[in-house]
Amino acid sequence: MGNGDTRVRGLAARAGGWSARHRWAAVGIWVLFVVLAMGLGSAAGTVEVKDSDQLGGETHTAAKIIEDAGIEEPAGETVLVQARGGSGKATDADFRTAVDSVMKAVEGTGQVTDVTSPYDTKTISRDGRSALVRFDMRGDSDTAGDRVEPVLKAVEGVQKEHSSLWIEEIGGASMNKTFDDAFGDDFQQAEYSAVPVALGILLIAFGALVAALLPVALALTAIIATTGLMGIVSHLQPMDNTSSSVMLLVGLAVGVDYCLFYLRREREEREAGRDPETALRIAAATSGRAVIVSGVTVCVAMAGMLFTGLATFEAMGLASLMVVAVAMVGSVTVLPALLSLLGHRVEKGRIPFLKRRNNGSNGSRFWSAVLKGVLAKPWVSVLVAAGALLAIAAPAVGMKTQNLTLDKEFGDSLPIVQTYNRVNEAFPGGSGPATVVVRAEDINAADVRDALEEFKEQAVSSGASRGPVEIKLHDAQNVAFVYVPLVGGSDQDKAGASLVKLRDQVRPATLGKVDGVQAPITGEVAGNKDFNDQLIGSVAPVFAFVVVFAFLLMLLSFRSLTIAITSIVLNLLSVGAAYGILVAVFQHGWGASLVGAEGVGAIVTWLPLFLFVILFGLSMDYHVFVVSRIREARLRGRTTNEAIQHGVVTTAGVVTSAAVIMVAVFAIFGTLSMQSMKQMGVGLAAAVLIDATIIRGVLLPAVMALLGERNWYLPKWLHRLPDLTHDEAPEDVVRPAVRDDEGERLGV
Repeated sequence: MGNGDTRVRGLAARAGGWSARHRWAAVGIWVLFVVLAMGLGSAAGTVEVKDSDQLGGETHTAAKIIEDAGIEEPAGETVLVQARGGSGKATDADFRTAVDSVMKAVEGTGQVTDVTSPYDTKTISRDGRSALVRFDMRGDSDTAGDRVEPVLKAVEGVQKEHSSLWIEEIGGASMNKTFDDAFGDDFQQAEYSAVPVALGILLIAFGALVAALLPVALALTAIIATTGLMGIVSHLQPMDNTSSSVMLLVGLAVGVDYCLFYLRREREEREAGRDPETALRIAAATSGRAVIVSGVTVCVAMAGMLFTGLATFEAMGLASLMVVAVAMVGSVTVLPALLSLLGHRVEKGRIPFLKRRNNGSNGSRFWSAVLKGVLAKPWVSVLVAAGALLAIAAPAVGMKTQNLTLDKEFGDSLPIVQTYNRVNEAFPGGSGPATVVVRAEDINAADVRDALEEFKEQAVSSGASRGPVEIKLHDAQNVAFVYVPLVGGSDQDKAGASLVKLRDQVRPATLGKVDGVQAPITGEVAGNKDFNDQLIGSVAPVFAFVVVFAFLLMLLSFRSLTIAITSIVLNLLSVGAAYGILVAVFQHGWGASLVGAEGVGAIVTWLPLFLFVILFGLSMDYHVFVVSRIREARLRGRTTNEAIQHGVVTTAGVVTSAAVIMVAVFAIFGTLSMQSMKQMGVGLAAAVLIDATIIRGVLLPAVMALLGERNWYLPKWLHRLPDLTHDEAPEDVVRPAVRDDEGERLGV
């Protein structure tokens, strides 16, 4: 290849060429875009997902009734008064004194309303050792956690005066405050520490400060711009805090990856003796194209979340899709402009003690040695690698998913968890009762009141609840709330069975007989069941959408049926192995002590689908980059085995650096105290590690070596498909007409 007039074509090449020629304009447009997106997003504000839109089923119906009626449910709080040991009773004088003291103390704060005595509401346990004082927080329930501190202090004061009793508060407001205090800073610190971790790894990879800062700068500006866009888009698709956290993770991962791919290729071409302009053009035509193919594939994978029908998943999918698209556009526009501006100055700020690495054609010595063995015995490599992955994935067959209860989510690390357990032991289901939201034309009509009383009686007689069942009327809105503690308490399976009794037996026999009455049942257990049902129903369409569209994109991008099929199979193996590790650690407890996950016994319900979408998208980063390099070498006239050797070895440094960054960032989330975040971090980190080593370093080259020229097979009836491969290499590269044994041209 010449060092002078090297012309390239294709979207990525044209974008890179324009940016290099109009570098200040490209940088200015990017900065303006980021500033405008953030400014407009801040001005528009963010629309949060409503409770009524969170779920489907009866939970959605109940939330809609409450919303339409204009009822603002206050944050309910409960104080457990319980005798220590086995002797004290609620009828004892000192016990009654403690209850009175609790009621006076919380009322004295001025922050509560509707304080009820357990002696009036009959909220006394069967063994007579425990009682519940209940009340509501004044004001908006969403901000009640900010105002509950004086109430907690008042309860603590009563506890100090009655050492023979447990006197502890629990409820929505107190739990929110406790979690924010204990884990809010922890979670935020994990997000912020991801950037310096990525920067540190890039410094080691490049050995120069400027080169290391570019990927981080691109990722951060993409995240900032997407944050603003989320505010604008939220008026069409409401967002939540979870989507922001996922967007940050995905944005950092792909933003750094894309920039890393581009920058490494440009650096490699310069080290091969090409002038900066030619090196930049080649990087635009090759790595730039890989970035576009990868970015579009990741966007398609993220779009799969839009098919769940769950508002949180839809928000996560849309936010992730946007940040990937923004990072992709930035990588093929502003990055070439910056590289053109910097030239050799990209090597500024060299780290003295880091030896400059040769990232040229010689590639990695380690992977050269591995590839030599893999290509010498591809059948053995396939059997060993695939067998190992299938063995790792095997535990996933028995996966048990569950919405984690408070004690499983946080263990015994928080005092409020112990309170939660004590309440559930004394009042099964009392800490999270089912709520029947009853709407009638006249809530005080005789037949409606009779049905409510009958429901209350049958809820206990049917065995679904041990009581007490409470009824709260909202006369003006013709709505009643019926609170039913479920038998089973924190045991999700048993509580779920009690919920089914209420929905399928008790309700039809009572409230269901009154014309014009709606009575959806909501609450923690009901919400979990409705969420699970809706999620399970969305698994098939999401899987099908992601797999089919990823297959089509790979087929169009490489014009090879074989490459498209192997891409899907290898990615599914990677996801399966991640599932197996999750089940082995968090469900079966193998090595759980190493990550602080003892006694969880289940995988959080939303994680398998979430991991599938995220991993399928991120895995395509490496796959597209490596296969593009292999195909490029094949087009230059190398044999398939030589192309595999060249492609894998020369991309090994990039893939390794990108994978180390991803694993490190995801592992940070694996250190958090919340089991759901821990499972997400461990699952993502393990999958990326497997994908970058066993899949891309062993299984992919072994499979391609076995297939030989069949890697580039495209049936004649598919030749009419759009050709998206034309911009894969500079135009002056001679593409040999590779033919099969019958003389037919192969789709290389």
